[in-house]
Amino acid sequence: MSQHYQHDVLVIGSGGAGLSLALNLPAHLRVAVLSKGDLAGGSTYWAQGGVAGVLDDGDDIESHVQDTLTAGAGLCREDAVRFTVEHSREAIQWLIDQGVPFTPDEEHHEGDRGFAFHLTREGGHSHRRIIHAADATGTAIFNTLLARARQCPNIELLEQRVAVDLITERKLGGKGRRCLGAYVLNRTTGEVDTFCARFVVLATGGAAKVYLYTSNPDGTCGDGIAMAWRAGCRVGNLEFNQFHPTCLYHPQAKNFLITEALRGEGGLLKLPNGERFMERFDPRAELAPRDIVARAIDHEMKRLGIDCVYLDISHKPTEFIKNHFPTVYERCLQYGIDITRQPIPVVPAAHYTCGGVVVDSRGHSDVPGLYAIGETSFTGLHGANRLASNSLLECFVYARSAAADIVSQLDRVAMPQQLPTWDASQVTDSDEDVIIAHNWDELRRFMWDYVGIVRTNKRLQRAQHRVRLLLSEIDEFYSNYKVSRDLIELRNLAQVADLMIQSAMLRKESRGLHFTLDYPGQLAKPGDTILVPPGYLPS
Repeated sequence: MSQHYQHDVLVIGSGGAGLSLALNLPAHLRVAVLSKGDLAGGSTYWAQGGVAGVLDDGDDIESHVQDTLTAGAGLCREDAVRFTVEHSREAIQWLIDQGVPFTPDEEHHEGDRGFAFHLTREGGHSHRRIIHAADATGTAIFNTLLARARQCPNIELLEQRVAVDLITERKLGGKGRRCLGAYVLNRTTGEVDTFCARFVVLATGGAAKVYLYTSNPDGTCGDGIAMAWRAGCRVGNLEFNQFHPTCLYHPQAKNFLITEALRGEGGLLKLPNGERFMERFDPRAELAPRDIVARAIDHEMKRLGIDCVYLDISHKPTEFIKNHFPTVYERCLQYGIDITRQPIPVVPAAHYTCGGVVVDSRGHSDVPGLYAIGETSFTGLHGANRLASNSLLECFVYARSAAADIVSQLDRVAMPQQLPTWDASQVTDSDEDVIIAHNWDELRRFMWDYVGIVRTNKRLQRAQHRVRLLLSEIDEFYSNYKVSRDLIELRNLAQVADLMIQSAMLRKESRGLHFTLDYPGQLAKPGDTILVPPGYLPS
C-alpha cells in the first residue's frame, strides 16, 4: 500500500548540499531528506581534496575570483563567481562550527597567516586556499553533517527512496506551474509513495555515470537534471563535463580517484619510461587546470598506445606522504602499490558535471517552489571548466542561500492540497530486465566513445542517433512495466545524455572542457548553451 507524506520542505538528495540546506532551516519546519540508496551513497562522501575559500590574510577575494574566471575559460558568470567567493569564509566557518575536523596548521606554510587550519593548493589556484581534512575531506564533512541532522527531530532521513518524478500544478492539469512534491519509489516496499511539500529542493548530484569510466559512485545518474527538465526547467552548459585526469588504473579498483592535491604537493606525471610530459602541453605542467591535464594524458595514451600514465610522488619524504595522503596511501597499498616508493598508474575518468538546472543566486529554478543546489544546478560559477575545490564551496554557499530564501517565503506558501496517488493499475512486473542492463551498458559505452574528452561532429551525430533510439525503447518500457531503481536511473541517464549531446552539437568551438576536432578555435564572443524544454513558460 502506497503512503502519503507531508513536509514543509522535501530535499531530494542526502549529500553535502542537501544536508546543509536541511540544517540551515528553522527547527519548527518538517523536513524530509531522501537518499535513493544508503545515506552515504553520494559524491560528497568520496570527495578527497577540500573546500576552496578566502581564508588567510595572504589571500583576497579578487584573486580567488580571477582564478575562477581564468579556469572557466571566459564563460563564468562573474556575478555568480563573486557571490560564491564573497560568501566562502562564512560558509566554511559554518562547517567549522558544525564540528568538521579540518586538518590543523602545524607546518605554518608561508601564506597561511591568520588562519588556524592547514591550507593546500590545487591546480589553477594562485594561493594556498583549500581547507581540508587530510585527503578525506568529503567523508569528514558528510559524517559531521549527518550526525548533526540525526540530532534534529524535525529532519526525517529516509533511505532507499528513489524519486520518480516531480509533481507540478501543470502536470495535474492546473493553470499554475508550482512544484507540489514528488512521486518516490520506496525500494523496501516496492510501492511509489506521494510526497507533498511546500518547497522541493533538488540536491541529487551530477551525471558522470553517463560515461563508462567515472570517479563517481553508482548513483550519479543526473536524476535531478532529468526530473527538472521534464517539469519545465531550462538546463545550461551540459556539454561541459569535467574528466578528472588521475583515476587509479587497476582491474580491481572501482571509481577511486587520486586527489588533485597530490599534484599540488609536488606529484609528477610520467610516461612508462619515466619521462615527464606535461611541460610540453602547458607551462604550468602538473598544476595546469584539469581539462588540459586530462587531454594531455588522453593524447599521450593514444599516441603511444598505452593503457595508462603514472603519477609519482615517491621523491617526497615517506612521512610527508603518509601524513598528507593517508587515504590514497592505504587504498593503493591494498592493490600492491606503495606510493612512497612507486608511481601510481592513472587514467582520466568522468568526474564532474559543470552544467545543470538553471538557477539564480537563491537556488530558484524556472518552476516556482522548486530549488536546485550543488552539482545538479547551473549557477554560472564554473563556466567552461570547474576550478578545483570550488564545487564543495558552491554546495554550502547555495544551500545556505536557498534555505534563507525558503524562510523568507514561509508566510506566503501554504501546504498543497491532497495530491493524487501514483497510478500503477495499468503496468505489470517486468520479465525483461536484461533489456535495462543492455541499454545501460550501450549508453555508457557510446557516450564514452563519441561524447568524451575529444569530440567530432560525426561522433556527436552517431551518439544522438543512438540515444534517440534508446529513449524510444525506454519510454515504451516505462509505460508498460512497474518502475525499479534501474529503470528510473536508465530513463534519467538517457534523458541527460540526450541533453549533453544537444548542447555539444550547439557549441561550434573548443572551449574549456568541450574540445572538438571540427572547431579547434574559440569564438570571439562565447555564450552559455541554454536548452529550453517543450512548452517552457518564462517566470
